[in-house]
Amino acid sequence: MYKALYRKWRPMTFDDVISQQHITDTLKNQIISGKTAHAYLFTGSRGTGKTTCARILAKAVNCQHMTDGNPCLECELCRDADSGALTDIVEIDAASNNGVDDIRDLRDGAVYTPERGNYKIYIIDEVHMLSQSAFNALLKIMEEPPPYVKFILATTEIHKVPATITSRCQRYDFRRIRSADIAARLKFIASQENIPLTDDGADMIAGLADGGMRDAVSLLDRCSVYTGDIDAATVSNAAGIAGREYLYDMLGAISDNDTPRALAITGSLYDMSKDLARLCEELIAQLRNVMLLLASPDTASELIICMPDELEKLRELAAKTDLPTVMDRLNALQQCRERMPKVMNQRVEFEMTLIKLCSGVKNTAEGIDNSEIYDKIKQLENKINSAPRMAKASPGRPAEPEVLTANGPSGEAEPVPDIDLKKLRMEDLKPLERWNDVLEEFRKVNPSVAGSLDGSYAQTAGNVIFITSQNRFFITLFKVRENAVSLGSTISKVLGKRYVIRARCATTAEEQKSMAEQLIKKAIDSSIETAVDNNQ
Repeated sequence: MYKALYRKWRPMTFDDVISQQHITDTLKNQIISGKTAHAYLFTGSRGTGKTTCARILAKAVNCQHMTDGNPCLECELCRDADSGALTDIVEIDAASNNGVDDIRDLRDGAVYTPERGNYKIYIIDEVHMLSQSAFNALLKIMEEPPPYVKFILATTEIHKVPATITSRCQRYDFRRIRSADIAARLKFIASQENIPLTDDGADMIAGLADGGMRDAVSLLDRCSVYTGDIDAATVSNAAGIAGREYLYDMLGAISDNDTPRALAITGSLYDMSKDLARLCEELIAQLRNVMLLLASPDTASELIICMPDELEKLRELAAKTDLPTVMDRLNALQQCRERMPKVMNQRVEFEMTLIKLCSGVKNTAEGIDNSEIYDKIKQLENKINSAPRMAKASPGRPAEPEVLTANGPSGEAEPVPDIDLKKLRMEDLKPLERWNDVLEEFRKVNPSVAGSLDGSYAQTAGNVIFITSQNRFFITLFKVRENAVSLGSTISKVLGKRYVIRARCATTAEEQKSMAEQLIKKAIDSSIETAVDNNQ
């Protein structure tokens, strides 16, 4: 019976695992020294070797003739483990066994000693699929398992695993496999299976695999039924993606603003049963290469993913456009790809996007960012507050204070004014030069209230301080005794003297309301004008 290549060529020892040497070396050293942990957590994208390493680790710790941290593959335990007949190694698929009862069965079975090996190993694949109740049931046995029990958890979505679980495991992050390593492994497998795989075919498969070895070997398996050499064109047909020439012809049509040619290429590809969603992804990948060439021409060759003979074509495309235009096109294609699974006709969605790209039509339905409005309002308020204004008063006399603030610690009487406030005149008031020092210190003491004093100023006469604020909310805040006491204490600390505090506002409630309405209207009008200018 035929066996799929990805199963036939699954690594059997740590030495066979590629691109994960930082993990395999550590695991081998632990096995050799006999210092293996009771719980491991393997995380990474699909096809990077998580389950494979879990199986190898389970075999190695039970192997009767372990060599350099690797299982011997020859003893009875290794052969039974490979065939799935070793009961001491239990694999659980958490995607289909995710209930609390499944974990309770595991916990009940863990009390029994291993039948043949040194350890009983539980491999839980896709552990993030467990329910919350199942995680709770697993927690206790993982925290203090019997000395002969080990857990190996594997997941592609580490953020879904509770911190209480991850903190009890040794975590290993599996990297995406490098394209060069995938291509080399594919060539080795092809040589062993007598599959005529060319270098450009191996490179294309490696690129399409996106760092996953299993996907790469599966695609090689699919291509192996084709007659003749498996080159880039064969891989393109087997994967259902656009051929490279079609791809660069379409990118050239977009750069030349040639809508009829771009639509004709799309129609030809559609008639050939090409997957338009994959075509969109391929366009995004190549536009990314163009973006990198424009943004970082010196280092782009190390970052882009393409065939060696395609680099010159990408440079020609980069010479025809600029970075903002490429980024706009990338954004449009990514939005198109995101909408494709939701629309009735993917071809219409893709063609609409092509027409926009070729004609330079931009999305005019973008909303206004409210944060811009708030920023403009704040800037206008600061400008107004930076120009101090005297309170309205009758000639020769300061305005009557609107509130009498408390002063001094709780339970301590407020000091008595040493001047006659009824006879106080404007010319008797002196500016308080250290008011900014008081405000700076008050921001440390009561930062949530200190903002209401922005733009304020203070004047003194005897032991009385008159605070004039531009913000009427200041008056409301300092009617709360705690706020008034903290301000009085701060003034006393900075100036070295206790003062009687009087507060007033430079504007009336009606003036403040009118001013706020004008600020908001001006900010909104300015943002709308900016949005219209950007869309023209």
